[in-house]
Amino acid sequence: MTADHDASMAAEIARLTRELEQAESYEQKLRQCIVDVRDQLAAGKVERARSMLNEALNFIDAATDVVAPHRQA
Repeated sequence: MTADHDASMAAEIARLTRELEQAESYEQKLRQCIVDVRDQLAAGKVERARSMLNEALNFIDAATDVVAPHRQA
């Protein structure tokens, strides 16, 4: 193995680690949203729950790089 190969592997590991951290953060935010929406529904606040779900859909749409990372050409 060469120093270039080692550096390349280290860079790939760092990239994958960042990607995993982003995915974990994304998952936590969605899970918290589910809990919050459930609480609103339990409190009878249907309109607020619907609004929160719309916000979640916007969050999902904006996070396409987390869901399916795209690589620049």
